[in-house]
Amino acid sequence: MSDSVSRRSALGLLGGAITVAAAITAGAAPPSYAAVRARRDPGAGPRVESLIGRLTLDEKISLLHGADDPEGRGQAGYVPGVPRLGIPPLRLADGPAGVRVAARATALPAPVLLASAFDPELARRYGRVIGREGRALGQDVLLSPMVNLIRTPYAGRNFETFGEDPLLAAELVAEEIKGIQGEGLIATVKHFALNNQEKDRMSVDVRVDERTLHETELRGFEAAVAAGAGSVMGAYNKVNGTFACENKTLLSDVLRELWGFDGWVMTDWFAQYSTVAAIAAGLDMEMPDDGYFGAALKRAVQDGSVPEAQVDRSVRRILGVMDRFGLLDGSAPRRPERDPKAGAAVAREVAEAGATLLRNASGMLPLTGRAARDIAVIGPTGRYPFVSGGGSAHVVPDHAQAPLDALKSRAGKGARVTYSLGEDLYGKPLPESALTPGFDPEGQEVAAGRDWSYEGTLTVRDRDEWTFVVHYSGERPAVELDGAELFPPRPGVGEFFTGGLTSTAPDGLSVRRATRPLTRGGHRLRIRAKGGDKGQTFRLRRVTGATRAADVAEAVRAARGAHAVVLFAYEDATEGQDRTALALPGHQEALIRAVTAVNPRTAVVLNTSSATAMPWLERTAAVLQMYYPGQEGAAATAAVLFGDRDPGGRLTQTFPVDDDHHPTAGDPRRYPGVDGVEEYTEGIRVGYRWYDAEGVRPLFPFGHGMSYTTFAYSDLTVRRSGRDGVEAEFTVRNTGARDGVTVAQVYVGPSPDMRAPRAPRVLGGYRRVLLRAGERRRLTVRVAGRTLSTWDVERHDWVLGTGRRTVQVGTSAGELILSGTVVVKGARS
Repeated sequence: MSDSVSRRSALGLLGGAITVAAAITAGAAPPSYAAVRARRDPGAGPRVESLIGRLTLDEKISLLHGADDPEGRGQAGYVPGVPRLGIPPLRLADGPAGVRVAARATALPAPVLLASAFDPELARRYGRVIGREGRALGQDVLLSPMVNLIRTPYAGRNFETFGEDPLLAAELVAEEIKGIQGEGLIATVKHFALNNQEKDRMSVDVRVDERTLHETELRGFEAAVAAGAGSVMGAYNKVNGTFACENKTLLSDVLRELWGFDGWVMTDWFAQYSTVAAIAAGLDMEMPDDGYFGAALKRAVQDGSVPEAQVDRSVRRILGVMDRFGLLDGSAPRRPERDPKAGAAVAREVAEAGATLLRNASGMLPLTGRAARDIAVIGPTGRYPFVSGGGSAHVVPDHAQAPLDALKSRAGKGARVTYSLGEDLYGKPLPESALTPGFDPEGQEVAAGRDWSYEGTLTVRDRDEWTFVVHYSGERPAVELDGAELFPPRPGVGEFFTGGLTSTAPDGLSVRRATRPLTRGGHRLRIRAKGGDKGQTFRLRRVTGATRAADVAEAVRAARGAHAVVLFAYEDATEGQDRTALALPGHQEALIRAVTAVNPRTAVVLNTSSATAMPWLERTAAVLQMYYPGQEGAAATAAVLFGDRDPGGRLTQTFPVDDDHHPTAGDPRRYPGVDGVEEYTEGIRVGYRWYDAEGVRPLFPFGHGMSYTTFAYSDLTVRRSGRDGVEAEFTVRNTGARDGVTVAQVYVGPSPDMRAPRAPRVLGGYRRVLLRAGERRRLTVRVAGRTLSTWDVERHDWVLGTGRRTVQVGTSAGELILSGTVVVKGARS
């Protein structure tokens, strides 16, 4: 490899990285990065260079940081332009599952549900919807997609990304970016890099070796760069001792030198910690304000600690992307109108395609015959649509139908569809007799500009656990019980990021909860509330052991009286905080046990963010994983339950049996970290690779998902393909009586010529295919040379894994049906 020596000097080993003990030996590498460098844009065009020459230092710096938007459209960020030179402003909107602004937009299913379809072409159309709507809503930059891998099942943003496998994530993110940018909206891939958890995300130091970094987390980012992403967002965390937004190894050596990225790098919001180090490392834009790249940057240029050429470099990168998208010369296409109908159609298609059937005992689904005409719907997310997760992923949807209404509509006239709450999310009114006068707990009004207060007594009849639920439209009221504040501000960003369901009441009021054990008798209650500029309404409710028992009893009666039960269960994830356990929150497990005890014909629909423990699994007839299905989720769920659509989704993350059996369990160094340091000691064995290597049986393996029909796989042929790839050719036949979807998955075993630690198998390729009843099809899945290669820490490049490789074909990482071998040879072999 002619450029390996120069690249070694340019890259170096990642600072502080864990040493890779075994050297790697193999045949010739696949095409090196020399080709990437050769085709890299040698520089900005004359228009950009002319502008840089005419910009003042103050104007240059104004392009490198965020500011307040004078129009206030509700987007996340704003960069003022330079009107005298015709440089327009940039508006930057969140958008993992739609465009997050103050206006309504298509609320698409969560990216993890999109990924479950194993369909790159669908990912491109998903991106096109966001791209069109972003431009229609006056935005220029999308702060999405997210391509961090799912490493721990507790991570609060697992629903915002694609899964645990590097190949799948890379292929999907590339297609989504092509869709977004094909509509003229600049895409931002995030969070670069290793932002795989929310706990301590602002400070945790992630320690990872070079090989693990390239073979797992970086593969999706590299694919995004190759797809032409205009921007990259740096992560909050440190990587090997240095904050990601001032990490030269990441921002310059890998991103620009190795991959040839010529767009700009921005911070995540408030993720910058320096001026001189950050711009020298390759950071270009601070968001959302100017703490380090405003006056501090100007002083640094004036005192010589930052050469103005570095400022010019960052400006050149930003203007270069703007020029590529036609924003500097007015050649960008006219902003389109929104097309809500088209967006809704894609949202529903994605939700149906990603619906993942995890269990279907005795063919309970699809609902047919009496089961389709006599249904008890149970659970809060049966009545209240769970559209999206919380934090920056939340979108204001055009509409969102309740699943209960969709099921009633689909069941049709004459059907009996009843509903029972089962688990109370928003509380029940406080009895008037329990409060001393002066407070209306169901609708206390506070006029604009006024302060309101109440001091009284809450009388409790029996000792019980109370969950207080406050609903409010303005500033959260201060509520003290026996002198202690029930709803104190959450630490850090937790105060600002809330879930997508449980933090907002059906009428739009914000919601907070606090649980306290209360003794019988009187308790001192003090409330203070402010009307603010617009006035506000608030209410105080409660959930107690007594009210909970009554809700469960009502659900049991409904289940006993129906032929079939559809029970909706939820888990509400959000940016800014991780989950604390894999179990369903609240008392949902007890609800499932109570319902299934009286009606075993119960299908559980999961609106959850990530893997869920299911100690109740064997008690159910079916489990349908719908994640956060977007605004069309109700109709999509009904279509799958009734069999109008085959459940075509497959898991993109392994579901562990419990909290003690997954890759980060039992080792705090792996998660959440010890003394601020987290070590990725599992190495390249992320996700299903770890389960395979450790011999741990999961609840459901990566790639798992069931169809309403059956398939047979046969006649595998494996051969070399092209310079460094291989092909698996095989036949798939629909052996059932209905049309259905299968996702054929090809896994490749390790190279015998490599001595470094290896995974027992990795995903090499896949094919989603719809077959009519009785139809057979010959499929070919190509495994690229990159997937057959390993990162060499001495060459700082990929080397091809030669020798006899095992190739397996199946329907999940745990169900491999066909097996063959092929000899992989290097170019010089």
